[in-house]
Amino acid sequence: MITCIIRYDIDPNRRDLFERYAHNWGKAIPRCGARLTGYFAPHEGSASLAYGIYDIENLAAYETYRARLAEDPLGRETYAFAKAEGFIRAEDRTWLRRVDRSPLSQEEAPR
Repeated sequence: MITCIIRYDIDPNRRDLFERYAHNWGKAIPRCGARLTGYFAPHEGSASLAYGIYDIENLAAYETYRARLAEDPLGRETYAFAKAEGFIRAEDRTWLRRVDRSPLSQEEAPR
C-alpha cells in the first residue's frame, strides 16, 4: 500500500471553492478505486496550503484508478470546475509508504 499526498496552493479568498472541489472528490475517489483519508483545508496558520490524502495498492493500480477517474462523470466535472474557476494555484504529489508498523492500521482501528 502506498499513500499519495497532494499538496495544494489555493487562493485564500476562494477556500469555499476548494471545499466544494474536495467534497466532489470525496465521492469520486473511493468509487474509482482508492481509499480516501481526506481533504484538508486551511484552518490556522497558512491560508493557502491544503492537502488531499489517499491510499492505493501500488503505482500500477494508480494508473488504473486515474483512468477510471478521468472517465467518471463527477471526476470530469470536478477537473473542469477547478480549471474554470482557477482557485488552485499549484499542486504537487508525493508518494509515501508506511513504515512504522503501527498495531492499529485503518483496517484494524475501532469504528
